Amino acid sequence: MTEVACSLTIAGTDPSGGAGIQADLKTFQELQSYGMSVITSVVAQNTTGVQSIHHLPLQMIDDQLESVFSDMPVHAVKTGMIANIDMMKVIQKHLQDKKLPLVIDPVMVATSGDTLINDEARNFLREHLLPLCTVTTPNLPEAEFMTGMQITTLEEMQTAAKIIVHDYGAKAALVKGGHLSGDEDAVDFLYDGKEMRSFSAKRVDTVNTHGTGCTYAAAITAYLSHGFSLDDAVQKGKIFITEAIKQSFDLGKGSGPTNHFATRKETVR
Repeated sequence: MTEVACSLTIAGTDPSGGAGIQADLKTFQELQSYGMSVITSVVAQNTTGVQSIHHLPLQMIDDQLESVFSDMPVHAVKTGMIANIDMMKVIQKHLQDKKLPLVIDPVMVATSGDTLINDEARNFLREHLLPLCTVTTPNLPEAEFMTGMQITTLEEMQTAAKIIVHDYGAKAALVKGGHLSGDEDAVDFLYDGKEMRSFSAKRVDTVNTHGTGCTYAAAITAYLSHGFSLDDAVQKGKIFITEAIKQSFDLGKGSGPTNHFATRKETVR
């Protein structure tokens, strides 16, 4: 039997389809990685924001993880919204002994600027989950919340990446510069404890950025599931998300979603 690349996302939902589990699965599909999902929270959200959240019982999260890992091949894992310490402990139990590429998208700060997890949960993530990951992918507000430092320059982005790796134990950190104002290019820095690499693309002038973080991290996960190196996965993921933003959809009343099939060559007329 031909081996199929398989990716698992552990995250919350988005019924409007732009972010969360839905965005992850769309991205996996576009990049030819068989997508699987474990839902942590059911989120009522759309392009205008989050309306309500229902966290699934811990036993249900545990059962979903057991269902996947006991039966299916998993070649890479991505985590998104993990709301509290108890959820993190369940996920840690299933991931700590598995030598799999793990991408942690630290969903900590909403687009509105509101923090989505408390300091206790942040500290647990830093101390217990980050050491398990292949790479974590914070945007600037998330990197600020993780490190406690203010980030307003490219140099401070690099400093934050070093803190996340050396102080918190992540194997690598990708600090994303999409929120940095004043530059024509959107620059991301990847630090693996030895080398600092930059990935840049022309900044796209659009308000339609709903789900960009989820999609970028999911693309990296999909490429890792195919066996690409981290550098290559990030570089290809950057191309994927840039095109998805360039060809984003003007849908909804707020910040529209990115276009998950922007790089697809075949079109349906």
